[in-house]
Amino acid sequence: MQSQSTPSVTTVLGIETSCDETGVALYRHGDGIVAQAVHTQLDHAKYGGVVPELASRDHVRKLAPMIRQVLDEAGCRPAAIDAVAYTAGPGLAGALLVGSAVAEGYARGIGRPTIAVHHMEGHLLSPMLEPDPPDFPFVALLVSGGHTMLIEVRAPGAYRLLGETLDDAAGEAFDKTARLLGLGYPGGPEVARLAEQGNAERFDFPRPMTDRPGLDFSFSGLKTHTRLLIQREAGDPQTRADIAAGFERAVVDTLVIKCRRALKQTRLDRLIVAGGVSANRRLRQALDAKLAGRVYYPPLALCTDNGAMIALAGWYRRAEAGQAGKVAVRPRWPLDELPPLTEAAPA
Repeated sequence: MQSQSTPSVTTVLGIETSCDETGVALYRHGDGIVAQAVHTQLDHAKYGGVVPELASRDHVRKLAPMIRQVLDEAGCRPAAIDAVAYTAGPGLAGALLVGSAVAEGYARGIGRPTIAVHHMEGHLLSPMLEPDPPDFPFVALLVSGGHTMLIEVRAPGAYRLLGETLDDAAGEAFDKTARLLGLGYPGGPEVARLAEQGNAERFDFPRPMTDRPGLDFSFSGLKTHTRLLIQREAGDPQTRADIAAGFERAVVDTLVIKCRRALKQTRLDRLIVAGGVSANRRLRQALDAKLAGRVYYPPLALCTDNGAMIALAGWYRRAEAGQAGKVAVRPRWPLDELPPLTEAAPA
């Protein structure tokens, strides 16, 4: 049931629990993000990847105190919240259920509606939190641990999938390569740090699916190539650094080639890049060099999963706010199933 008061929504509490980050933020239209908190779960590092049950339990422990912390920092009483937005999918089922249950219960307790948010739409809209956000339309590269996709964005809610990964996402390839190199988790920052010491020219790496038309990605072959190279060559620290540098450059080159191809295909001249891998320094440098002045990113602090992007996406979706109390999630949720939006964008 839709709330009758949703058009007047200005203050949204956002809750993110799709994987191994617990995020809470308060968005106020006209002021932007007035307070936020993110907790990154570290216990998964010893397992080399996210353990869903551990992630869910940590969300249970962290959410209530983080909500209090954010409201205290914002000087906001619960009664001043107009709606509670939460990540309904895609993501880990248990983790999503925790966030959904907390959001629905909290909203019911304060008599406010809830807004179910698509995790990837949160990432897609996160550059709108920058002081100088991009104008619509644009091409979006969403690149993270679980997703690598190119989307044509004509307006908020008007999305057309141009291409996506056929197997491993770029972030997954970073994580798996990090494990092969004996590095920690999450793998992206670890590989990037090691690559700083390496020579990216020493070994040849493939640029998957760039020698054929289309905008889909595939990183499993690059991962296999890297694994075989490590088994054959990585006997000393410098060689490991050289492999990390070559691998990182191959991923970056592949993403840049596909982005330029997508812009040409759609005849658009603006690109936004969001998701955890968008924090990669070499990716940003390469895109800035090829697309000077036409690339937009979220703030570095908002590249990984966070409540700010969920609060903002919730504000965009405020007309869809419904009566609190129904806990429902979608671990698999294609982005193109979202309905278009007619609400005005934030000023």
